[in-house]
Amino acid sequence: MKRLYLLLAVILGILLFLPNVLSNYWMEIFILIFFYAYLGQCWNILTGYTGSISLGHALYVGIGAYTSTRLAIVFGLTPWVGMFIGAILAMGVGLIIGFLGFRFGLKGVYFVLITISFAEIGRLIALHMDSLGSFMGLFIDFKPGFWNMQFKGNLPYYYISLGLLLFSMIVVRILETSKIGRYLVAIREDEEAAESLGVNTFKYKMWAIALSAFMTALGGTFDANRIFHLSPDRVMSMALSIEIILRPIIGGMGTVLGPIVGSFLITLPAEWTRAYLSEVGRPGLHMVIYGFVLILAVFFFPRGIMPYLTRIFKPFFKDKE
Repeated sequence: MKRLYLLLAVILGILLFLPNVLSNYWMEIFILIFFYAYLGQCWNILTGYTGSISLGHALYVGIGAYTSTRLAIVFGLTPWVGMFIGAILAMGVGLIIGFLGFRFGLKGVYFVLITISFAEIGRLIALHMDSLGSFMGLFIDFKPGFWNMQFKGNLPYYYISLGLLLFSMIVVRILETSKIGRYLVAIREDEEAAESLGVNTFKYKMWAIALSAFMTALGGTFDANRIFHLSPDRVMSMALSIEIILRPIIGGMGTVLGPIVGSFLITLPAEWTRAYLSEVGRPGLHMVIYGFVLILAVFFFPRGIMPYLTRIFKPFFKDKE
């Protein structure tokens, strides 16, 4: 285990130094890797550790993004504060979804459907509210400065996205080693057995969805102040929800490193092939390749990459007695 922590520390040191040698294009790719890994880690808290599958996490991204942006536009509130207000609002919505789903015993595809329904309701509300920009969305005035969470180059966004990712890793690691984490895993493996042993499954699943929604919304504020434009069809779309869940699924659900490994494996080749194939006059072909890679990954690694990597490298990282 000490070797693993040493390796992670070395990797972190490399990532902290990396912007010194990266071009602006490659820095943008790494920002996307960190950002999607962060969102995947947030989703992992709910689905990876409790087994309750959500296909509507884009809703929380949108709530965080729209709330902090409206507070900044109307009241001049810094996004560094607005992001937590948006996160609390997203947590409230998550608790409503959780109450309706968990209290009435919705599982499997039925819980999936309720998460999709709420996400679509949120998207339609944003799509038809003038105060949220309607179908045109909201355009954020570019006023660079730390107070506005807006910067002229990619370097600050690189470190903020890396910081969010590290924050999510620490939260999930603490969760994983805590009593609550053990309860969540017990619920995932056999909910009825966990209940028979005295675990309040409703309470701990509500706890998981609240934390997952809260953290996901924080990422929405970061994304809004990096792109400077909010559109319901981008930040609250089913496509974004799918992008979020692909990282932990490919990397390995219920693990700390799974969403990170999955984000590197998906984002890096996807962005590179998109840019390369566009240059050679084959735009759109990268999506076909992307689809085939995902099919192969799911076919050969149905439990994600991490369980196989753990099996291979476990002897190396095992401490000698």
